[in-house]
Amino acid sequence: DETPDNRTTIDSPEKIAELLVGAYPEAAYAPFLEPMTDNAGDKGPSAEEVRINQEMFFWRDINDTDVDTPTNYWNEVFEAIAQANQALASIEELGGGDALNSLKGEALLCRAYGHFMLVSVFSKAYNPATAVSDLGITYIKQPETVLLGSYTRGSVANVYENIRKDIEIGIPLIEDSYNVPAYHFTKSAAHAFASRFYLHTGEWQKVIDHSNQALGGNDISVLRNWEGAYRPRTYSEQTARYISSTFEPANLLLVSAESIFNRNHFSARYQLDNIKRDQIFPTFNDTGKRWSYDVFGSGDLFYNVPKFTEYFKVTNQAASTGEAFVTFVLLSTDEVILNRAEAYAMIGQLGSAADDINKAYALKTRDYNPNTDALSVTDIQTIFQPEEPNLYTPFYTIPSRALPFINAVLTIKRTVFYNEGLRWFDIKRHNIVVNHRDIFGNSYLLPKDDLRRAIQIPEAAQSFGLTENPR
Repeated sequence: DETPDNRTTIDSPEKIAELLVGAYPEAAYAPFLEPMTDNAGDKGPSAEEVRINQEMFFWRDINDTDVDTPTNYWNEVFEAIAQANQALASIEELGGGDALNSLKGEALLCRAYGHFMLVSVFSKAYNPATAVSDLGITYIKQPETVLLGSYTRGSVANVYENIRKDIEIGIPLIEDSYNVPAYHFTKSAAHAFASRFYLHTGEWQKVIDHSNQALGGNDISVLRNWEGAYRPRTYSEQTARYISSTFEPANLLLVSAESIFNRNHFSARYQLDNIKRDQIFPTFNDTGKRWSYDVFGSGDLFYNVPKFTEYFKVTNQAASTGEAFVTFVLLSTDEVILNRAEAYAMIGQLGSAADDINKAYALKTRDYNPNTDALSVTDIQTIFQPEEPNLYTPFYTIPSRALPFINAVLTIKRTVFYNEGLRWFDIKRHNIVVNHRDIFGNSYLLPKDDLRRAIQIPEAAQSFGLTENPR
């Protein structure tokens, strides 16, 4: 007498809204992306040996299924996509209409974001010249209705085109009507995501337009004020502020992910050592003033910047067992304004690019005075002229006048988003060489166009017929 499929029937806007709470990936990418970047140094055998941290430092393929691994991220993102697809199917079954449009917009943005993150991690960087033949991921548009479905990998071009469609249809439908906006695609968060997406496709005016919408004309007032709101506070107060859904205007989209990253992000062997600390957090930044960031920890074994805290959800009170969760910032105004600076530079509006770069510095530099410390166009072209002519080689040509501005933006982003995984996406997008050194002086190189830049898809996915990434 029992229905074979006894899942809850989604038959009201309220149930669809509840379903969409799970359409955001509850998994972390920073633990496995950060050690792949040039942010990671070798602290030596006295530091904590964390398997995922060690394997990814050497860009090895790994099939572990624990939290904080690529396989777990793959699974959790596809689970979130399934939630979004079920929401879209239920909206269609209810007949759609104005009352459901905002939910449809959120579901489309969630689906687009999930696929964008997957293709960014598990495929080559977007290049229109090769995207038609480069292996993408499966773009799933329907709810899962069979136990073992048959899937094939689309091309990167196909994935990006579907992402574009979902973004363009979804954004106009978004309404800011959430109980806790920072955990949903608000209008600002949706435009911030679009700003990132078009940065990857090289559509500079769209980056600018969506960045303007995300910032809402407020610019500096919505950036993270490290000098005024963080540095005077204690470590725990800073971490609480960093992930706040109410007190931090820079946070456009947050997610609470199952993760143990907070337990080892400071102690893992391949993280912030003395050399990397001096590179990423030099005593003086390029304004000539001190960064507002304080690097905490005694000695290079524990260096870190306060961004993470753990919430332990008890699942068995008697056994004192449960699951660890960490809140991560997925989208922020700090990223948006630097996206816009890069886009301005690429279309030759160097004065506007300089303005955004100065805004990025203003709230993260001690005793910053805009009248005396702001960098001019000439300052930026002089200070940030790369020593290596082929440091950045994306699919498009960077104009020589814009190159120092691109270098400035990526340098600032490396500091601002340290330990959040975003540096890896800039490394892929700009095809930056990564050189890792161990404590013995051995060098491990990730050259330009190296196939390991596309993380291997999980073995379980390969067993279902999905083509593995070439090696």
